[in-house]
Amino acid sequence: MPAFKKELAFAKETALLAGEILRHGLKSKRRVKFKGRVDLVTQIDLRSEKFIAARIAKAFPTHALLAEESGRSAHRSTHQWIVDPLDGTTNYAHGYPAFCVSIGLEVDGIMVVGAVYDPLRDELFSAAAGHGAHLNRRRIHVSEENALSRSLLATGFPYDIAESRVDNLENFGHMYKAARGIRRGGSAALDMCYLACGRFDGFWELKLHAWDTAAGVVIVQEAGGHITNLAGRKFSIYDGAILASNGKIHRQMQKVLERHKKAGG
Repeated sequence: MPAFKKELAFAKETALLAGEILRHGLKSKRRVKFKGRVDLVTQIDLRSEKFIAARIAKAFPTHALLAEESGRSAHRSTHQWIVDPLDGTTNYAHGYPAFCVSIGLEVDGIMVVGAVYDPLRDELFSAAAGHGAHLNRRRIHVSEENALSRSLLATGFPYDIAESRVDNLENFGHMYKAARGIRRGGSAALDMCYLACGRFDGFWELKLHAWDTAAGVVIVQEAGGHITNLAGRKFSIYDGAILASNGKIHRQMQKVLERHKKAGG
């Protein structure tokens, strides 16, 4: 498989530059629009995405683009960039310091490059298929924890939580009783990166979009982690539901979710 060095360098540089847009935007009054009752978009989401899209079009004019705010580009390609210009928009709109830029490259249906940048902590997570995962310049790896009862997990809740019965709340309750603790940070991309560097031992979530997990998938896998759907089968970024872990507690997490499902959850 190609090294994708050029694409990785581009993703990292673009994420850093877009992160500056987010950081600078915190100093100004944030105008918020609603895509749903609690699903927000700010002018910074749009500005960041426009900047990233322009750089991709210039550097890789034949590549396709799938981005959160503008959707899928008109033309198709074996190479598709998948972008979340501001993951953690609700956090950002409230000035809560947990958000990032997420940029991934999919080639022939396989994620091969990922870059996630947290501009407030100046943490750049990155990976290319077959070349490991890094936090800034340091190689990272998932944790070695093998007991769910000693594990710190991460999850999130869907934007339609007030209207849908599929809300992850019961899963949260069952998993919290089985694990040491659970954190809900509000950015799936950062949750996956924290799993990759050992801050979390496992992560699961429902109703995600491709741009939420695209970059994180590469980073977790290159850090030695394991990713499936909730049933333990092959995961696709287009599935919506994800179960990710250090590999050692994966089956234990899956069993908790399976027990809840069998009980009617």
